[in-house]
Amino acid sequence: MLTKMISAAALAVVLTTGTQAHAAGGDAKVSVVYDQKLPNVPGKSVRAVLVEYGPGGSSPGHTHPASAFIYATVLEGAITSKVNDGPEKVYKAGESFPEFPGDHHSVSKNASKTKPARLLAVFVLNTDETELTIDDK
Repeated sequence: MLTKMISAAALAVVLTTGTQAHAAGGDAKVSVVYDQKLPNVPGKSVRAVLVEYGPGGSSPGHTHPASAFIYATVLEGAITSKVNDGPEKVYKAGESFPEFPGDHHSVSKNASKTKPARLLAVFVLNTDETELTIDDK
C-alpha cells in the first residue's frame, strides 16, 4: 500500500515538474520529483528523484555529492545494484537500500531485459548542491 502511495505521489509530481535527462553514458530517465529545504536543519534539503529504466536499461557508474545520504526504494520491477566493494544484489519492488556519503555506485541497472523498472531515491544533502550524480570518467 505504501509503495503504491509513493508511486502515485511521485508520478503526480513528475507530471508537474518536468524531467531531466541522466548524464551522458546512461539510458535511464531521471526526474526530480521533490525538492524541499528542511526548516529545522539550516543548509539541508530533501530531494527525491524517480529513476526509470527501460528493459535492459542502466546508469553509468557514479558517486553522489559528499553531503548526500540516499535511501532508495524499488517501485516497479527489479534493480541490480553494486555499491563500493559489496556484491551485486537484485532489489525487487518494495525493497530498499541506502547509500552513504562517499559511496561509489558502480552498478545500477534494470535486472530484466523484457520489463521496465522504477526506483525512487530520496536524498538528504546540502541545499546548495546542484549536481546529484557525478558519473565515472
